[in-house]
Formats: sequence, C-alpha cells, structure tokens
Amino acid sequence: MAKSPGLKQVFKAVFGAFVGVQSEQQRQQDFETTSIWPYLMAGVFAVVIFIGILLLLVSWVLPA
Repeated sequence: MAKSPGLKQVFKAVFGAFVGVQSEQQRQQDFETTSIWPYLMAGVFAVVIFIGILLLLVSWVLPA
C-alpha cells in the first residue's frame, strides 16, 4: 500500500497534467497513491488561479 503523496508531489503532478507533460515514472507514482482528494484540491486550486490570471490579463488588455 502506497503512502499519501506529499504537497510537492501533488503540485508537481498537477502542474505536469496542466501543461501536458509528465514522465511515466511520475504517472505510475501518482496512480499508486491511496487518495484522489489531494490531487482534486490542488487541481481546483490551479484552475482557479489560472482563470484569475486570465481575467486579469484580459482586463489589462481590454480596458473598460
């Protein structure tokens, strides 16, 4: 039984998935973990930050 992933491993996996590049070893390690919740929470956090950055860029480029 695999141990819970660390914060660094979770954000590394989420960033790799977000960008679309990840090593096979990292992917296998991610799928051996026991819980999906850390990855879901980090993924939601990453998407919220990404959308916030996009909104800031659009409001900067297209002033109202």
